[in-house]
Amino acid sequence: MTEQAPRHARSEAEATAFALPRDRLPWTIRASNQFGRILLGSSTHVSVAGLEHVPKQGALILASNHNSNADPALIANWLTSSLGRPAHWMAKAEAMEWPIVGPFIRMNGAFGIRRGAPDTEAFRLAKSVLDDGRVLGTFPEGTRSPTGALQVARDGVTLLALRTGAPILPIGVIDTDLFWPRGRKIWRLGGQIRMQVGEPFVLERRVDAEGHKEALEEVTTRLMLHIAALLPPRQQGVYGPLLAAAGDPPGF
Repeated sequence: MTEQAPRHARSEAEATAFALPRDRLPWTIRASNQFGRILLGSSTHVSVAGLEHVPKQGALILASNHNSNADPALIANWLTSSLGRPAHWMAKAEAMEWPIVGPFIRMNGAFGIRRGAPDTEAFRLAKSVLDDGRVLGTFPEGTRSPTGALQVARDGVTLLALRTGAPILPIGVIDTDLFWPRGRKIWRLGGQIRMQVGEPFVLERRVDAEGHKEALEEVTTRLMLHIAALLPPRQQGVYGPLLAAAGDPPGF
């Protein structure tokens, strides 16, 4: 077991996350990734690019657009082996108790958050993962897009990045909304889905010449432009016009 950051008492969610090693992949995750690749790969053609950008050590925030229930499986099954260590995702606490699904996602690094729990609790749990030098998986939009195009993101991931200093690895998942549309109970066979991984970056809050801090919403927009740059125009959504204005190469 790897050395862990000292702490007084861990909640059940923290205990679940910290039960996994920090710097290596246990055989259970390797096996589940192989199974997931076979299942997803037999249902649609999967294309992945940019894995050479994946950091191997240290705290890291995975930040992806979110279109479909297929997104976590695509990211986990194709990115985790490049990470060489578990990625931790927040899941609703009820899901941790579901037969088969609960043990499976717990084994793969997910930890439960109670519905209705204060945002501060979720934030503290996420920060504890990063403070321990682990990988945290996030969807800055907070929920699946109904159209497959980027929605206005929330500021939670931005705050985590600013307060921990953890680098962000931008990820674009492409056409998963066509493969498994929101509201559909099961995916459609055929077609193609893609994952594009960008270069990691550290998010900073800029200060102007008069000492005024950049608005948090503007910092979040810069984060989302990194993701939008990995997506085709139809999926860039509200960030498409801003990305075009940023120039080529993007000036963010």
